[in-house]
This record gives sequence, structure tokens and C-alpha cells, in this order.
Amino acid sequence: MPAAQETAATRAPLPAANMAQTGRNRAPNSKESPRPVVRLVVTDTELGDQEAVPFKSMDLARVLKLFEDPFSRDLTERHVRVLKKISKHYCNGIPLKDLTQIIKILNICAQRIENHKDFIDPMCEIIKLFGLPFLKEKSSDELNYANAVMQSISQLGCLMRVPSSLVRIQICNSIANFYNPESVKQPIEGFQPTNVHFKIQMAEAGGLAETLVLSLTLVENHLQEKISMLKVLQLLSSTSENCKLMTKAQAGSRICSRLNDPDPSGQLLFRSSEILWNLLENGPKEELISQLSTIECIYPLKDSFVRLLTNGNRHYDRQLRNDLLVIATLIAENNVTPMIESGFAKQLILFATFSEVKSHNPLVKNLKLLHNHEDFEMKKLLFNMLVVLAKEFSAIQLLSDGKVVLALFNYVKANEKPGKYDWPAARFEDLQLHAIATLTTVGPLLLEDYMTCQGNTRILLFLDWCVSQDAFSGQGNCFHGVGGRGNKHAHMRYSLRLLRSVVAQGDETVNQDLCDQGAISQLLGILRKLLTDVDGKEDGVLLEIQADILFILSTACENDLHKKELFGTDGVDLLLQLLKMDSSKFYSGLGHNKLIFCTLDCIWCCIIGCFSSEDYFLEKEGMFIILDLLALNVKNMINIVLGILVEFCDNPKTIPHIATWRGKGNETAAKLLLQLWKEEEEELGVRRDEYGRIIDVKKPLVGQFQEAQEVTPVPANSFSIAIIEVAENTRAKLYSIFSKIGFDNLPGLSTLDYVTLSVISRYLDFKVGEVWREIREELKAENIKPVTSDQEVLDVIAKATENISKTVASHQTEIIENQQQTELQEEQQTYAEMKSNNKQIELVMKSWDNFLARTSNYESLKKAKRLQEKSIESSRPKARPKNAIIHSTQIPHLNTTVASGRLVTVESTPSHLIGGPLADTDIAVKRVSIRGGALQKTMSVKMFNQHSID
Repeated sequence: MPAAQETAATRAPLPAANMAQTGRNRAPNSKESPRPVVRLVVTDTELGDQEAVPFKSMDLARVLKLFEDPFSRDLTERHVRVLKKISKHYCNGIPLKDLTQIIKILNICAQRIENHKDFIDPMCEIIKLFGLPFLKEKSSDELNYANAVMQSISQLGCLMRVPSSLVRIQICNSIANFYNPESVKQPIEGFQPTNVHFKIQMAEAGGLAETLVLSLTLVENHLQEKISMLKVLQLLSSTSENCKLMTKAQAGSRICSRLNDPDPSGQLLFRSSEILWNLLENGPKEELISQLSTIECIYPLKDSFVRLLTNGNRHYDRQLRNDLLVIATLIAENNVTPMIESGFAKQLILFATFSEVKSHNPLVKNLKLLHNHEDFEMKKLLFNMLVVLAKEFSAIQLLSDGKVVLALFNYVKANEKPGKYDWPAARFEDLQLHAIATLTTVGPLLLEDYMTCQGNTRILLFLDWCVSQDAFSGQGNCFHGVGGRGNKHAHMRYSLRLLRSVVAQGDETVNQDLCDQGAISQLLGILRKLLTDVDGKEDGVLLEIQADILFILSTACENDLHKKELFGTDGVDLLLQLLKMDSSKFYSGLGHNKLIFCTLDCIWCCIIGCFSSEDYFLEKEGMFIILDLLALNVKNMINIVLGILVEFCDNPKTIPHIATWRGKGNETAAKLLLQLWKEEEEELGVRRDEYGRIIDVKKPLVGQFQEAQEVTPVPANSFSIAIIEVAENTRAKLYSIFSKIGFDNLPGLSTLDYVTLSVISRYLDFKVGEVWREIREELKAENIKPVTSDQEVLDVIAKATENISKTVASHQTEIIENQQQTELQEEQQTYAEMKSNNKQIELVMKSWDNFLARTSNYESLKKAKRLQEKSIESSRPKARPKNAIIHSTQIPHLNTTVASGRLVTVESTPSHLIGGPLADTDIAVKRVSIRGGALQKTMSVKMFNQHSID
């Protein structure tokens, strides 16, 4: 080393701790040579106000020159001495600006360490400094030196290539300190420690995790180094970015394949499982599962699990065993094949059933499950594994050989008081529900085993216990126990779900055996009890139970008249009760919509086809309820309701019920059906004018979507677009219903309704023409030219269809014109009535004018009198009998023009205008109000002037 550099290194300040210790050990009157005084500067640091040490960076460029210069590269002792001085000089942390040069020095040492073992200790001391926070002079240093720090940390991971156990372990310890950073040992003047997460972020950006995973092959045979490496990887795997890098480096297969390496401490298996957990949780799951789904990974996983299960007695061993089982389950969910090929699946089935089914396998000969939490969790995990294995067809035989169905049916029994060696009540309930849920998946796949175990009988007996008045009440604490707190609803729910999954397979033997056991009457009894005991306290679990019962009954009774007769009137009454459900509950979110669909399906399967049940349903006004549901116009319900109507129309007694029904606003069933047809065509985009008449006579039924689809050649056994369209909308069902109730004399229809009805009446003809049009287009698309006779037939059919469309359009126009003519006649009649009424009013006014003239003009009165007398005289006979005495019938000097009698009623001036008859007399006590006179209190007054007529 040059003298100047040596001097600089020698003058490096001692650590503050050493300085303080030296001051404390020296006596007050000591005559030792005085040490140089160090100026202290007070700065604010993360540790508070402390004494700061002045710091001056070393000339690392000269140190690099010392190591790289060909004339000094062999001065090993000097190199070692310089390395020690570097470690002492930077004992409080490495400044960011010096980091690149220090890592270069370490790389040079790494290249020479194989021949110079003296470099090991000083290298470890310098690497140890990387565990301390880096130092920055400015706040912007972290950003400015980010790239350099990232590369330096990446190079630190590459130093794992150094063939020294001490160096590798120290590298791992330093990286581990990234996640547990120490504070600066002594504040340094002008420097601040970097952010706590700065090094972690740089490690992610530099790909340190990937480098360390690739370095695992270097420490395969060195246990201590490998454990240190796994400890670091466990910390790094806490972030998703590192997990992606580790997965990219095949971390899953590298770690899992070495789970069984010898390790007396047990840390290898523990840390490896933790890393796999983190990778599965934070990393790309699919890619990782693909790495683990190999025989090389499954065998170590299997051996580790079996060893921990059979030989592990510690609490720690049981937890680690369960963790490995979860990892195995995740692998099996994505790829079961390697689990089966390795024999791991068979062993897991054995472990899941050995306590219920006796086995002579040596693995479980002395194995016992304790009633602790870990064994309880393992039992549930094994049940879950059975469900996962059941998804693979190749594992079905393994489940059958392992007698899984028999083992699971061991839990389908009434909950009795637990014995000394039994599971506690709450845990047994959890296992019981879990076992029944597992049977729901496994049972339908192993129907032969299910029947051998008398599964139907066991389930029906268990359902009897569920509805009994037994003192048992569920805890409802587990996942499967939702809704079962204080009752047996959870047990009933999963039992019916199991029965539903078995019945849904459609096996005639199983379904017949179920009905022979009296399942129909038993299920109806359960449904009746549920509907009676609900009292408005419905929840999702009860609704699901009711829906499952209806589904089971529908599946059992479908296509079997005898079973429909067993369903009988009791079942019809229950269905009618369910049909009367408040429509506002359909969107409650609890499951009423599912229940109403199951009810409608049960009507279709359990009532239709049995005449006695149909008649009883009609007698109970069931058809009115069905039409009420149809009137709600619930889109996803219309199709099934119309299907039920079509089937019921085969019964002649149904037609009067349909004709009698009235909806809101006195709406008839025909009006409702026509409205549904119009809405369906509007949704399909069928071309109609404002009156509903046909516009396109060549395609009277085709909508916009169907028209936009090009006709393509299809095989003879495939349906064309025109046929598929029949099943995709309700027009065919509406046509079928009108075909039953007729197209004429339907009440409550308007003219426009009859216009639409004329299209419905020819629906079948239009559909046949549509199919023939598709045939023509398919032949054209295939470049096939029919022979002359066939072409003529096609032309005739096309012409006939078009003529039918034109005839219907003409009929529609005639209906509209007749209606318009009728409306015009009604309008003219109305105008005539108005004119007659106006003429009468004019006569009345003229009569009133004459009356006023006679009363106000004396000359007019005399003229009227003369006319009256002349009229009277002209009406008398001219010839008079001889000797006849003629008496005058007129009163002389009478100035009136009305017929006179002995009494004349005179309508006087209203009393409220003159104040009453006594207003101007002396009898009046006080002045009368203008609103009334002395007779104001009388209800009505009429004044009569009686005149005696001689």
C-alpha cells in the first residue's frame, strides 16, 4: 500500500463505542499521552439528539487500484489489512456513493478466495455491513443511486458462488437483516440512514430472490447453508413480486423435491413448507402448481406427510403435517394424476377412513387420532381431499376400494351423547355435516356402493330424526352449520342435498327404491311441517330445504303415473300454498325465486298427466293462480308458466277456467296472451306497422337477429335457425294455447288485438314456409341445383306461403278499415245527437224570449192574447146542435196567455232580494240583514195568492 493511503487508513476514526470505552477506563490523573480531540456536532437523527462522529470516506479508488494492479495483486497480507480497515471504517454503515466500489472489491476477493483463504474473515466483516442501513448525504441520494444499489444487492446474491460456508451464511444473515434493520450504531455527521424499506425494494428490483433460488444447487449438500438460504427465501417470499421471480426460477420444484433431505433440526421441512405456502398465496398459482405436479415433487411430499403423521407426536409436527396436507390438496385440485400415480391418493383415502373402516394396512395399525384441534382439522382436510379426488374419473375406483361411502355413512346417524372416547358434541356435529356434504359429491359417483350401504334407508331415517322432537339442538358454529343454531335445519339441509344429488342421476333402481321406502309421503310431511312452523320467519336455509324437497319429488314422479297418484291431493294443496307466495319476495335475495321455479316444475312433473290431480288442481282455482303469475310478466318465468298452460289445455275442463279469469282492469286471458305475443315480437325485432300488420310478406315471422344470421349448410341431424328459434321464444306456446281456446269470439279484445290474432292463427303455416325458405337457401349455398320437378315444387311452396301472408295482410287491412268505418259512423251519430241537443236548446231560448216579451211589452201580450183566442176559436166545431146552450169557457177581462184555473201560483221576487215579507212593516223588531228577512230561518217559503173565480 502506498504511504499516503496507509496513513489515511491509519487515521480512520475509531468507533464511538471504543472511544467512549477508552475514556471510561482512563484514570482522571493519567499521564498517558493525550489523544486527539474529536469535534462533536449535534444533529437530529432517528435516534434523537446524540453526538455525531465526523466521517470521511476512504479513497476506495486507490484500494481498487491496489487489488487490480498487476504489481500489487499478490500482496495478500496488505490486501487483508486493507479489507479489515474498510470494515472498521464503515462499521456504522456504507454510504450509497461508496457501495459500487465496495461490491467491486468483494467480487475481486471472491475470485481469489479459493487460493487465499485469508480473505474469508475480512470478506465476512464487509458483507456484514450490508445488513446495516445504507447512509445518504442528501434526501435525493436514494433516487440518484437507486440503480447502483439495485445492482450491488444483486451482486451480493451472486457472491453465493464463493466456495466458503462462512461467506454464504454471512450473506444470508445480511440479507435477512434487510427485514430487521438495525439502527445506526453511532450518528455520523452529514449522513442519514436510508428508508427502512429501501433495501427491500432494491432487492425486489434487482432480482435477488431469483438469484438466490438459482443458488440453491450450490448448497444442496450443506445443511447449515441451505437452512440459512431457506430462511432468507422465506422472508423474500412475503411479497408478490419476489414470488413471481422465485417461481420463474422454478422455486416450487427445487424446494419441494428436497423436502426429505436429512435434517435433525427439522428446520428444513418447516421453512420449505412456509416458502411453498407463501408462493401459493402470493405468486402465480397456476404456474407454481404446474411445477409441483410432478412425481419428483409428490414423492417427497408424500413421504414427509406420512412420516409426520405416523411418527410426529409434537404439536409442531401436527401443524406442519396439516400444512403439507393443504399443499397436497391444492395440487390435487389442479392435477390429480401424479397423486394417483405416486400412491399418495390411495394413502390419503386410507387415512381418511381408517377410524371408521377397519384396515390391516401397517401404516394405520397403531395409528390413533387424538381429540385435539390439529387432528380434528386433519380429519376435515382429509374429507375435503376426498371431494377433490372425486373430480377425477381415474380416482373413482380408489374411492370404491377404500370403502369411502361406508365410512362416510358412519356419520349419518342421530347425534347421541358422546362417550369417553368420542369426539365432543360440537366437533362431531362439524364432522357429521362435513361427511354428509362429502357424500353429496362421492355418493352419485358410487351408486352401487350407495345401494349396498342402503343409502336411501339411512337418509330417510336420518330425516325422521331431523324432524323429531329430540332434545338435540345444533351448535351452528361450523361452515356447514349455517342456519342450524338451536335446531336441526343444517342436518336436514345437507341430507336433502345428498338425496337430491343421488336422485338427479336418473338411475331408475335408486329412484324406485327411494319411493318404495315411502319417501314421497315422508317428504310431503316434512314440507307441510316446514310451511306450518315458519310463521313468517323464513331464511335462506329453510327455502333451500323446501326447494330441494320439491326437486326430489319432481324427479321421482316424472313419467310415472303411479307416483303422481301417490303425490295426490295433499301434494296439490302444498303446491297451491306455495304458489300463493307474495310476488314481492321474488327479489328478496333469500331464494324465493328458486322456490317458485321448483314449485312450477313440481306442478309439471307431479300433477300434469294425472287426471285426478289435474281436476283437483282446477277445483282449487289453481289455474287462476297460474294466470296471475303469468300476468306478473316476469321474463324468466313466462316460458315455464306457458308450458304448464299448454299441458293443462289438454284437459277440457281447463278452457272454461281460462275464459273465466280476469286480471287487473278486467283483463281477459286472451288479452294477456296477445300482449305477451306483441312484447315477444317487439323484442325479436319482427317488422310490423303501427297497426300490427305484416310488412314483409316473404318473412312474416323473421326478426332482425334471425334475419342477420346467414343460412349455412348443416348436417341432417342438426337443427336449423328456424327450428332453434321455436325453442328460444314463447310464440309457439302462445299459438298452442290459442289453438285450444280458439281464435274467434274471444272476450275483451280490441280491433288491433284481432289484427295480431290473425297472424297467430297462421303461425304454423308461416313457420313451415320459413323452413322451406331455409332449404332453398341451403341448396343455393351448397351450389346444388334441384331438378326441374323439385324446383317447381319449391316455387309453388314459396308462392303459396307468400299468398297466405298477403291474404292475412289483406284481412288485417279489412279489419282496420271496418273499424275505422264503425268509428266514423259512431262519430256522425254523436254529432247528430249534439245537433239535436243544440236545436232543443234554441227552442227553449226562443220560448223564453217570447215569455219575456209578453211580460215586458203590453202590445206583445195583447197580440199573443189575440193569437190564443183565434187558435181557440179555430179549434171549436163550426156546426152547433140545435137548441144547444153555449156557455163561455173564458174568464172575461183576464190579461194572461196561459191556461187559468181556480188556483194560480205566483212566483214572487225572491225573499233574499227584498228582505222578506215583513221587512217594511211595524212588526219588524229590528232591521233585517240583506242576507235574509224575517223568515230567514225557514227552510223554504212559497207564497200563494188565492183568487176566487166565479
